[in-house]
Parts: sequence; C-alpha cells; structure tokens
Amino acid sequence: MLTLKHQSKTPKLLILLLLLGPSTSLICESVDLLPPEIPQPAQTLQPLEIHNSTNLTIVEQLRHNHYVKKELNDTTSGQIFEKFIESLDRGRAYFTTKDLEEFESYRYELDDLLKRGDLGPAFEIFNRYQTSVVNRLGFLIKKVGNDIEQINFNLSDEIRIDRKDSPWPANDQERDEVWEKRLKAAVLSLKLNDKSNEEISEQLLKRYKNQLKQTLQTKSEDAFQIYMNSFTKTYDPHTTYFSPRTSENFNINMSLSLEGIGAVLKTEEDHTAVVRLVPAGPADKEGTLEPTDKIIGVGQGKSGPFIDIVGWRLDDVVELIRGPKDSTVRLEIIHAESDVEITKVISIVRNTVRLEEQAARAKILELENEQSSSLIGVLDIPTFYIDFQGKQSGDRNYKSTTRDVKKLIERLKKKQVEAIIVDLRGNGGGSLEEARSLTGLFIDQGPMVQVKSARRRTSVLADQDDEVYWDGPLVVMVNRLSASASEIFAGAMQDYGRAIIVGNQTFGKGTVQTLIPLNRGQLKLTAAKFYRISGESTQHQGVIPDIHFPELYDSSKIGESSHDDAMPWDTIRPANYEIYSNMGPYINSMREAHKSRTADNAEFSYFKAIASRNKAFAERTHISLNEKIRIKEKLEDDSWRLNLENQLRLAKGKTLAKDLDHLDELEKEESEKDKDQIATEVETSSLESQEEIETIEDDALIEEAGFIALDFIGLNKSLASTN
Repeated sequence: MLTLKHQSKTPKLLILLLLLGPSTSLICESVDLLPPEIPQPAQTLQPLEIHNSTNLTIVEQLRHNHYVKKELNDTTSGQIFEKFIESLDRGRAYFTTKDLEEFESYRYELDDLLKRGDLGPAFEIFNRYQTSVVNRLGFLIKKVGNDIEQINFNLSDEIRIDRKDSPWPANDQERDEVWEKRLKAAVLSLKLNDKSNEEISEQLLKRYKNQLKQTLQTKSEDAFQIYMNSFTKTYDPHTTYFSPRTSENFNINMSLSLEGIGAVLKTEEDHTAVVRLVPAGPADKEGTLEPTDKIIGVGQGKSGPFIDIVGWRLDDVVELIRGPKDSTVRLEIIHAESDVEITKVISIVRNTVRLEEQAARAKILELENEQSSSLIGVLDIPTFYIDFQGKQSGDRNYKSTTRDVKKLIERLKKKQVEAIIVDLRGNGGGSLEEARSLTGLFIDQGPMVQVKSARRRTSVLADQDDEVYWDGPLVVMVNRLSASASEIFAGAMQDYGRAIIVGNQTFGKGTVQTLIPLNRGQLKLTAAKFYRISGESTQHQGVIPDIHFPELYDSSKIGESSHDDAMPWDTIRPANYEIYSNMGPYINSMREAHKSRTADNAEFSYFKAIASRNKAFAERTHISLNEKIRIKEKLEDDSWRLNLENQLRLAKGKTLAKDLDHLDELEKEESEKDKDQIATEVETSSLESQEEIETIEDDALIEEAGFIALDFIGLNKSLASTN
C-alpha cells in the first residue's frame, strides 16, 4: 500500500495488542536430512496442570459473559479446529493432506474436550507442527550453506502471495516445492537489496538458526495460548487469552508507560507488522513508520549491528525494540507501499508520550472563494484523552479533550470563523466519556450512543448539559483509521444532522472489551456492543461519509471488516432524539460541487493515483521469481513514483527530484522543518494565555473540507431565501 510521506496526519488505530502467531520459516525435508549439529526438539510438549483449570474457566467466562451467545457444540468445534490449524499453518506449508486426514478425527471432538479441560489432542497437533518446523529449518540451514549460488532466477516461475486458500500439499514432494519457492523468494529479495551471495548466505543462516533456536525454546504456555485463542476467535477477533508474559506486554501498552517507539505490533506470517502508532509517540513524530509496514531488522544505537527478526516471536521483538528513554533504535523496514520488498532503515529516539503532546489544537483555514475571503476553524483531535489522575486528585486544571476544545472554540469564535472542521483522521478513540461530553458541545442535550450488554440490556449515554458551545456549520473529517470513540462522535453528529461527514469509511470498531483476571494470565472479552442513536451499529460497517475522499488505506488489511471473524453490523430500536437539520437537500449538490472542484486539483489527482495504485497492488495474487522481471518492475515502479511525486512538487512550487534518493533527501529536509514547527506548536499550545492560532497551509484535504462547509453555508442561505 502506498502511503503519503508528506501527509499531515500520521495514522493511529484503536486496535488492542494482537496475539502473536507461530513462527514460520522456509524449506522442508525429512528428519533424517537434518544436519548433525542441529538438535532435535528437547521434549514433546505437554499441558501444565494449571492449563486444564484455566481452560475450564475460559469456557465458563465465554458462555456467561461474552456478547455473542453460542453453544459449544459440534459446529463450534469445527470452527475451532479450522482456526487452530490456520493459526499454526496459515500458509499451508507445514502440514500435508496426510496430516490433516489424521487430525480430522478431532474436528467434532474439541467442544467436548474443552468442556472437560482435556488438551491432549490440541498438544498432539501442535507437537506435529513443531516437528515439521524443526525439520524444515534444519534442511534449510543445510541448503543455504551449500546451494544458494545454484538457484536459477531466470525461470518464469511465481510465488503465491497468500496461500491461505491454496490446496494443502498432497505429499512431501509438493511441500518441498512450496518451500523451495519461499527460499528463492527470500534470496531474491535480498539480491534486490544489493546483497552479495556471501552476505545473503550469512544473513539467512543467522535468520534460520535464530528461528530454530526460538522454536526449540517453545514452551507449553505458547501452545496453550495459541489453542485458547483459536477458541476465543470463534466469538470475535477482540476476545483474546493473554498468557502471563503477553499480559505484561499488553498492560504496558495500555498504560502507555512504555519507554519505546510508541507502536503496537502484530505477527503476520514470518514478519512483524505495525498495527498502529501511539499519537504523539516517537514513531508518530518521526513520521516514516506506517501501519502495515513490516519490521525485519532491529539495530541498537546509531551504529549497532542489525539483528534479523524475521520469524521471531512477537514478545521477543517487543523486548528488542523497547528500551530506555533518549536511546536510539534503528529499524529495517519494508514499507507497505513496496512492491519488490526493498528495505529502508529508519532511526527513532525512544521516549515516553506526554499528555500535552496528544492535546487537541486549533488552527485557522483561510479560503478565497468568489472574490471573498472566509475563515474556517479547524479542531485537530488526535485522541479522546483525559487526565484521570488529575481529575481524581481534584486538580481544577486537569486536561481532557472536552475541556481543551471548549477553550479552543472560544478562541476560534474570537477569530469570527464561519464554520468549524473537527479533524478526527487517525483518531483511534480513547475515553468514551470524552466522546459523550464532546458531543454535548455541539448539541443542547440528548442521547449520544446506545450500549447493548451481553445480557441484552440497552442503556443510553446522553448529554445532559443544554449549553451549546458551537451552533454554527460543522464538518467532521474521518478516515479508515478513525475508530471507536471517533466513530461514536461522528455517527452522532451525522444522525442529528448536526454535521457533514467527509473522508473515508471509518474502522468499524463497535464493540466493548473488558479484562478478566484468570488463575493464569487474563482474558480480554467482548462484553457489549455500541449502537448509534439511529439504531445502527458502528460495528463492521463504521461510519459512511456523506462525501467521500480518495481511499489511501487498504480496507482488506485495515479495519474491522478485514477480520473474517468480525461480529456483524446490525440494528436495534432508535433512541429518542430530534434532528437538527435534514442534510438530504444539500448532500447531492455538495457532492457535485466537490467533484467539480477536485477534478483538476493536483493533490486530489495525486491521492486518486495513489488509491488506484493501492487497489491494483492489493489485487495481486502472485509475485514473479524471475530476477530480470523483478528489476524491470522495480524500475517501472520507481519511475512511476518519481513522476507522480514531481507532478505534485511542481504544482506546489517545490524543487523537483532528480531521482528517488534525491527525493528522500528533499523530503527529509522538509520533514525536519515540519518537526520544528510541530515542536513550536506544542510549546505554545501549553500556554493558557496564548491567543494566536496557526494558519493552515498546504493541506488539500482540509481545504476541501473547508470549501464543503462554505458550500453548505451558501446552499442553506439560498434555500432560506426562497422560503
């Protein structure tokens, strides 16, 4: 997926820490081909006694407290079986059809086994998987050491990007063919990054030996966690069992006390992928790392050697990236936009996140329209925050989203703005109470959201304060990374007819989770579901904008709908509320005006080209393993990107790039200036006496949102004059 390095909004997602998956690797062969220096698994894993009781507790918790009411029966058993096999071997490269035939006898027994706390068959399947992993890695280490120069990259063969739906290998020979291609793909990727054969052999040997070492260190806890989550995921993707070690990492991320880079990660096949960035965190401010990017190497300090982390456990990767404040970590990444897996090294200085850096900020947008000038206020809200400690201690000046926005609205009023834009792009949510109280700033009083519990009781959260801080024209900007509390606020504004929603379909996170401590680890369980006051769920579907902007994120990888096991969208009875304005008569006219206005806009043309490229990229099923073809593709991709970027730079009056290296240099210089500006904004925004508000420049999406607001004002006046 292509991303925009010059974008003003860095994406954040409200996705809680995802479960680590099994390590994967490359190539296969029989046990007897293992090099003699490669040890066999130390022992066959067996469940601990405490796992049996934890298993029973999880069964009972899901039965009584999960929002989804489902019987633990043969149908569920089949679902658990499929998810367990997939969690171990999503790429269908370790098991053969013979293995699956042997496992088939357990397909409809897992429900009864779970009810008894019997984990025997699950561990049997897991141990078979472990043996296969060790065998593949052992042979691969031998092959890389001896035969790497003999790989032929002049053939017309391809590798399938995602083998999730491919047939299982019928036998060892077919399985070997799968792994041969994976090995070839790994070698070619390094060749395209200008590695010599010697360097490739050295790097891959280290990679596979590290994977083997980690595999041999697998504990019963790991097998139990994977199996339990195959069970919990039959309910929904956010219900998760955390082992003691995973619980510790989860709690650290939830408290945001981690001194690190401020990124939430997940395992994706062999790779560690970025899920979201913490607003105002080190990675967010550095500006290069993006959701869906893959981290393949980690280096400590400014010059420490890189450690290849392909195939590593997620918790081990987290520990490697985590570090003390003010220290530097270097990441070798493959951008989501990369078509040929060209790597890039970025440096991030570890730090903690300060609340004031996540605070809402006000800006002014000056627009020239039909020989007149208009001022539009912009409220940039990166997250729904509240200083709980300050509030509980009685601090009269404690910070919260709503308290800060009140002050900012007053400043915008003094500037005599004609409309306000609430910018929720990249806002992954936060405090539900703050979403409720923020809604109250724009309506006199009334319901904000409905919450339906696991016991099917529906409660309504409402604004009881009849004071309105802004009753003028309102536009809310959202994108695919606007989630949870952001969706609740945007949905309420849309249902009331209080605001025009512009941007992209939101994330679709419409469920509520609670943490339940267990005798070992903890269970994150979905206990309720959000509904808009219209009765529509925000789950899965999210909020659909009134006016769409180009989609810059791949919805097949980002968003609730990207999960096969996501809970569905549905409806309940609407709440009692009064619509402020019927937007119907205006929307079509505003859409046409938007379409006409952006048809020849350089930045929107740029965004549309990116969106089209992303779509084509996402629809690919295979990648060539022919070196000449891949080099040709890279050159074509580089040329396309350079041409596209220069078109935009020309329109903005910026220096044109000679090549992509020169482009990186120019963007780095421009980024440093932006960072200095942001630092100044943060410093001045903390001064209560500061009345000056920054004027927005060079943000086409916000500018277009401003023109949409002016369109609405004009149409409203026109309609009023005819009545």
